[in-house]
Amino acid sequence: MNDIKYIGIDVHQSTSVFAVRDRQGEIIGESILKTNPSAIVDFLKGQRGTVRVAFEEGTYSNWLYDVIKPHVSRVIVCDPRKNKIDGNKTDKIDARKLAELLRLNALSAVYHGEQSHQTIKEYARSYLNLQQDSVRAMNRVKAIYRGRGIGCRGRTIYGPKNRKEWLDKLEDRGARCRAERLLKQLEFFGKLRIEAQKDLVRESRKQKDYKILKGIPGLGSIRKALILAFVITPHRFRNKRQFWTYTGFSVVRRGSSEYEILEGELQRKKRKPLPRGLNHNYHRVLKDVFKGAALTAAYRGPFKPLFDQRVANGMAENLALLTLARKIAAITLAIWKKGERFDIERHQLSEQKT
Repeated sequence: MNDIKYIGIDVHQSTSVFAVRDRQGEIIGESILKTNPSAIVDFLKGQRGTVRVAFEEGTYSNWLYDVIKPHVSRVIVCDPRKNKIDGNKTDKIDARKLAELLRLNALSAVYHGEQSHQTIKEYARSYLNLQQDSVRAMNRVKAIYRGRGIGCRGRTIYGPKNRKEWLDKLEDRGARCRAERLLKQLEFFGKLRIEAQKDLVRESRKQKDYKILKGIPGLGSIRKALILAFVITPHRFRNKRQFWTYTGFSVVRRGSSEYEILEGELQRKKRKPLPRGLNHNYHRVLKDVFKGAALTAAYRGPFKPLFDQRVANGMAENLALLTLARKIAAITLAIWKKGERFDIERHQLSEQKT
């Protein structure tokens, strides 16, 4: 069997620290290299045997993954939140720790997809950034009025037709000037957001899987584009429960003292672990996508009668919406994997096991 080397990399803007361990876990080499492709590739090519590399998710992870992958047998981009180090912390300590966790197969990998999906992902990020900037500007405008006791409910405050009327309510010249600039900024963001939305939808329709997602209740063109951009491929997930965890719909249960001894025999208690809500570590964009899809499908479309029936049977509306969101996510994953089209006769709103 070829000798295996485990390399941990602590990446920074100017330099990166490399730590190399052998199969027994001994440090057999360390280097500090300039963070550029030629230096990194030369170092990796100089390693004999099977080379496996690990580094943490961060600003440089996408670029570094594409640089390293062709030259090693395996690359793991790991979640830094799960690699906390107690005590002293330096670049060398971090690199050594990554190499050791890689050797022990104890790293939680972050998925890095194919380079062909990078374009649609950048379009999606552009659209989302402009959307967030618009919301931030809207909140700042309303904060100016609320800070002066002026009621400003609704969206009329943002419209160009009512701009002079709202600005005249501000007696302070500085506040009026600030509000006017924020409204101009918001108007400019709106134009850019429309452009970004068109680019995102146009790029998503070039994806081969776009037609598969077409017809799923609640998924419009923007939501389908965001799913294609951030899920990339459904084959990342073995089953719907993994997908629910990724999208924030997995029910977390907590239990303790599950076993007892009765008449000299070990038995499990009948009491089940209690649900403690949904998981907190998830993809924010995808959760918003499926929550929005559930809201849309609940009030119009083929799932509306089934949703109304659940509410009429006594289920709380928020739980019925959660069930519907989980169902839409499960349907999306299933038909995407199989390459089928949505069929309401096959995908009824049945009970979901957690």
